[in-house]
Amino acid sequence: MTDQAKIRLDKWLWAARFYKTRAIAKQMVEGGKVHYEGQRAKCSKIVELGASLQIRQGFDQRVVIVKALSEQRRGAVEAQLLYEETAESIERREKETLQRKAMKGAELSPGHKPDKRSRRQLLEVKELQRG
Repeated sequence: MTDQAKIRLDKWLWAARFYKTRAIAKQMVEGGKVHYEGQRAKCSKIVELGASLQIRQGFDQRVVIVKALSEQRRGAVEAQLLYEETAESIERREKETLQRKAMKGAELSPGHKPDKRSRRQLLEVKELQRG
């Protein structure tokens, strides 16, 4: 891990193991799934220490702070040292995951009355949305 190197955004995302290949990282940046300091960025954007990144992966959206730079992709333990996810991001992701799990069993076909289990799941979702 070097602190003086100039590293492209797509290469850093690949090295930090957010995406399996640099090509996928490039597609995600170009597609607007990655924001650098709150704005869309190009793949060639030079990553700086302390920068804030918003990364969308499927249903999850993470907000991470760049802690270190690396041009090489290493093991997952070392890759996690490159960034730190904010507490608000972790909390929001966990809350959204719980809501998705609760909604999974609450799928109803139109025109049918929900059974006892489905009503309970719907009530749980409504309580999560309020709180």
